[in-house]
Order: sequence, then C-alpha cells, then structure tokens
Amino acid sequence: MDSKKHILSVFIKTAVGTILFSIGFNLFLVPNALNAGGLTGLSMVIARLIGFDGIGVITALLNLPLFALAGLKIGKKFFWYSLFGMACMSVSIDIFSVLPTPDAEPLIGAIYGGIIGGLGLGIVFSSGATTGGTDIIVRLLKLKWRDVPIGVISIVLDMIVAILTGVVFGNIVLSLYSGIAIFITGRVIDAVVYRFDYSKVALIITKNHESVVREIHRRLDSGATYLHGEGTYTNEEVKVILTALKRQQLAELKELVVGIDPDAFIIVQEAHQVLGEGFRRYSKDEL
Repeated sequence: MDSKKHILSVFIKTAVGTILFSIGFNLFLVPNALNAGGLTGLSMVIARLIGFDGIGVITALLNLPLFALAGLKIGKKFFWYSLFGMACMSVSIDIFSVLPTPDAEPLIGAIYGGIIGGLGLGIVFSSGATTGGTDIIVRLLKLKWRDVPIGVISIVLDMIVAILTGVVFGNIVLSLYSGIAIFITGRVIDAVVYRFDYSKVALIITKNHESVVREIHRRLDSGATYLHGEGTYTNEEVKVILTALKRQQLAELKELVVGIDPDAFIIVQEAHQVLGEGFRRYSKDEL
C-alpha cells in the first residue's frame, strides 16, 4: 500500500504538472491554432470528419475504453491517479483559458508551448500518473517496449495526430508548426522523467586503494567495488575502484581521493537511474 505522504505527493505533482501544461497550452498553442496532439487532437479530427462539434464528448468517449484497459493492465492505483490527472487537466485548461495571450508568431508559440507543456506532462509522468488519452496508450506501450524512451513514444503518436489534422483540415503549415511543438514537448518530457534522476559513477585508479575505499565508506557512507585491471605501461595488476554517488557527493569524493593520493586518476561519468541500496528501488511502474 502506498503511504498517505506518497499519495499526496502524486496528487500535488499531478496538479502542478497539469497547471503548467494548461498555461503553455492556452498562452502559446491555442492562440496560434496549433494542435497539441494527444486524444484531444484526435477528437478534433474525428469531429471534423463526422461534422460533430462536441470535441469534449468525443474525448470522453475515447477515454472510457482506455481507462478500462489501463485498470486491467496496469492496476487500480494507476487508474485512479490518471483519472485524477484527467480531471485536473480538464479543469485547469478551462480555468487558464482566460489568461491574456502574448502576441507571438506560430514558431514562438510552438517552441514555448512545447517547452512549458512538456515540463508539465513530464512532472505528471514522473509522479506515476497521466492525464488520460494517449498518455495511457503511451504507458501501455511502455510496458511492452521497456527500452524505448517515453517521450519517443509520445512523439510518434502525436505526430500521427498532427499529420491527420493537416490532411483533414487542409492546412499543412499549421501541422508543421504543431509537429515542432510536439517534438519539443516529447524531448522535454524525457528530460524531466529521466535526466533529473542522474547520479554519478566514479572510476578511481590509485595505489592507495584501501585508504580511499575506507574513506568512501566512512565519509560518503557509500559502497564501492574493485575492478581488476592491468597497466599498459608497467603491466602491473591494478585495482580500479568503482563507486556510485549522488551529485552533491562528487566534490567531497574528489577532495578525499586527492587528499590521500594527489596522483590518483579519477574518471567521473553520468549514471542514469542508479537502483539499489542507498538509491531508489526498482518498481514495475517505472518509466
């Protein structure tokens, strides 16, 4: 069972994310008649084809089977989180529709609408929820293709909607601008969902490896692993220290290593989603 603190965190992040998306949507996309993709964009296409003005009704009807499938495939927790996200999105889009819009050309609207919208959706996705619609389709497809970034899946689905919009509405130029917004949105989603979770991995080569490892344990409260290697010049066996650490620990690591061995060789790399003791635990709901 999720703790009340975690549930509250999901609801707050979902609310903040949907508000950000709604602000970007109303300020930059709507005034320039740009398609934000997703189920709303698909509903616009269907409404145009069948001559029916109830885009909201079509969106709701398309959402019903998706939510039912999500409840079966992903679980009740995801179902309720996403239902809350869809409700927040619907309400916030209407609330922020009264905001005064800047006089921005379509390209500027596509760029800033994509950035703000992607930031908002990324926050929602990283909380474990969605806003319904194609967001649910993305999560379902992510269960099948675990190695494909979630932003890439979103881009493909939304590009299909953008192309359909251009064909049905007969305005390819707006579809091209919409494609820019959709692409930027997808990249920002990936930045929020994945890159904010980066840690560091350090490889350390030193003759004083025992002292360095002891200080890593004591000062950083981190573990380390010996990798066995061989120097190319001396042909001597060496122990390479491998350790994962948080970003804020990097400066202290370098200080302690250099303090023990000024001639130590240190290689620092980005590490994406470090899982295990001292870091996050893996969950099947991970993106």
